Amino acid sequence: MATNRYAFFVSLTAALGGFLFGFDTAVISGAERAIQEVWQLSDWMHGLAIASALYGTVIGALLGGIPADRWGRKKSLLWIGVFYFVSAIGSGIAWDFTSFTFFRFLGGLGVGASSVVAPMYISEIAPAKNRGLLVALYQFNIVFGIVMAYVSNYIIGTAEIPEDWRWMLGVEGVPALIYSVMIFSIPESPRWLIAKFKDHVKAREILTRTDPDGVDEAIRMAIEEEKSIKQKAGFGVLFSPRFFSSTLLAILIAFFNQVSGINAIIYFAPRIFEMAGISTENALISTIGIGLVNLVATFLGLYLIDRLGRKKLMYIGSFGYIISLTLMAYNFLGPGISPFWLPIFVFGFIASHAVGQGAVIWVFISEMFPNELRAYGQSLGSFTHWILAAVIANVFPFFANSFGPGYIFAFFCAMMICQLLWVMFKMPETRGRSLEEIQQDLQKSNAG
Repeated sequence: MATNRYAFFVSLTAALGGFLFGFDTAVISGAERAIQEVWQLSDWMHGLAIASALYGTVIGALLGGIPADRWGRKKSLLWIGVFYFVSAIGSGIAWDFTSFTFFRFLGGLGVGASSVVAPMYISEIAPAKNRGLLVALYQFNIVFGIVMAYVSNYIIGTAEIPEDWRWMLGVEGVPALIYSVMIFSIPESPRWLIAKFKDHVKAREILTRTDPDGVDEAIRMAIEEEKSIKQKAGFGVLFSPRFFSSTLLAILIAFFNQVSGINAIIYFAPRIFEMAGISTENALISTIGIGLVNLVATFLGLYLIDRLGRKKLMYIGSFGYIISLTLMAYNFLGPGISPFWLPIFVFGFIASHAVGQGAVIWVFISEMFPNELRAYGQSLGSFTHWILAAVIANVFPFFANSFGPGYIFAFFCAMMICQLLWVMFKMPETRGRSLEEIQQDLQKSNAG
């Protein structure tokens, strides 16, 4: 399936925000112990310093659609790059707990806003036949950024540099600056130009370069959609009868993404392995394996998403989740299974996520809403994702220590059975269809 080179370049440039997202999220792992020692932080204050980025992510996700709708996708992407840059440099030179927390919070705002604006922008500029691949580049870059953060931390941490934690955090400023400069080379979203300014001429000029085969149909259907929406854009409109099913689809895919347990496992993998009786050294080695499996399986998801479709990938992921989570729960609850098998079960879980939910979530949310409401819908879906990520990350250690991880994995497995039923009976297939065609079917569903 050939991909338009210009559309690929533009999409990859926007998707590099995902690389910064992944790098920013993972890089703190190499610095967090030194930060506690430098400023003599209590456990509670240490937790607040590390979690400050996650709180920023929740707010950035909720509010990121507002500037994207008001000032455009391109300007928003540029400011996201600036936030990443200032956060990286500021975190590296932070002089006390307060300044460090502020700069990490700023980076979190960038992460949250990036998860809204970048997938939305790519979906609005990509040809229908390649939209899944191009939007999923964002997820691939997240995973790649996580792996590169681990590599960067290792290189800096073994180089015997004084206050190496500052360099670990500050080095993110380099890709952030490159990303910000590259944003100047991409065009504004053509569908935003139509929805906001009725600028069909400029939109046609951009689509002629990114989607030459579908430009006429895209312009025609965008104009029809524009005429059909009489309500002023805003979060409240998402819950009107006309758009409620689209909103529910976006919320549910984000909900199921997190109740799979993906972030609990990524954040606490070493602890989970150690609870199964695996040595600390082997637990850390297994954690590196998680990053590599995630990267390879994400690449496979990119390859398949426009070939098999969103729904089939979700089937594959759901069955993989159920099997791997069942085995993980049994490993803790069953009689005498060797801990040797647990990392293998976890790798299976990670692969299932990367091929299924990981590849699909940002693509699917970006496809659920009309042009006028996409910024708000993307924000709501991303906010659901991040608020649940924060809650699950906060409660997992308590429940794991109180009840044991086996029962938690059994709960995640039950949730994935619910996801499988949702995919079977409620999730629409969107592969190879224009955003406007998808909207026509969703509107019929709402009307029915």
